[in-house]
Amino acid sequence: MTFDPASAAARGLAHCHSCGKLEPVETGHCPRCHTPLHLRKPASLQHTVALTISAAILYLPANLLPVLRVESTLKGTQQNTILGGVVQFWQDGDYPVALIIFIASVMIPLLKFFAIGALCLGAYSGRWPRAMTQLYRITDYIGRWSMVDVFVVAILVGVVQLGAVMTIYPGGGAFAFAGVVVLMMIAAHSFDPRLIWDAAARKGHAAARPIEIATAGGEYSADPSFHG
Repeated sequence: MTFDPASAAARGLAHCHSCGKLEPVETGHCPRCHTPLHLRKPASLQHTVALTISAAILYLPANLLPVLRVESTLKGTQQNTILGGVVQFWQDGDYPVALIIFIASVMIPLLKFFAIGALCLGAYSGRWPRAMTQLYRITDYIGRWSMVDVFVVAILVGVVQLGAVMTIYPGGGAFAFAGVVVLMMIAAHSFDPRLIWDAAARKGHAAARPIEIATAGGEYSADPSFHG
């Protein structure tokens, strides 16, 4: 593997993923927390791609299967998918709930699929490393909000549960969507953004080259995008 000459990895120094201590990779394990040391996350791209594909497969039943099954002594049994629930809330005038579920359940997962796909391509091509790094940070941040609608469903179940009058059960879509959220969170965590800069250095893109910064004691080479 080729590393940026200005990086710690080019000098054989590994950044501990648990405590942040910088140690020679030959040490094998961090002397502070005993975590195995690696210059880069092992098989990062392979794990990320596999998890993203698995999440994409679950995304179909998550949207096609009902997320709730309501059994009522007055109206019988009713079932709703995610989009069906959005439409129902909108028609009932619950616009904030409808928007929250639509954004968290439909828009964010789709955007995250495209974002992680772009990150994997960036780690291969080395193009636009700064933009790709910023995209990674945004993707990692917004991923946690895609679980909002699952909490909404849980709250609705607790509020509407009326014993003998009405009973609510989670459907297969809810479990599939929870699987999508968990897999995408793990995929984002397994991706190593430093691979973007490694690829940029390997391809010779200018954004990955170290710049000279003048100081009182002379000049030294520093990479503003340094990730270890």
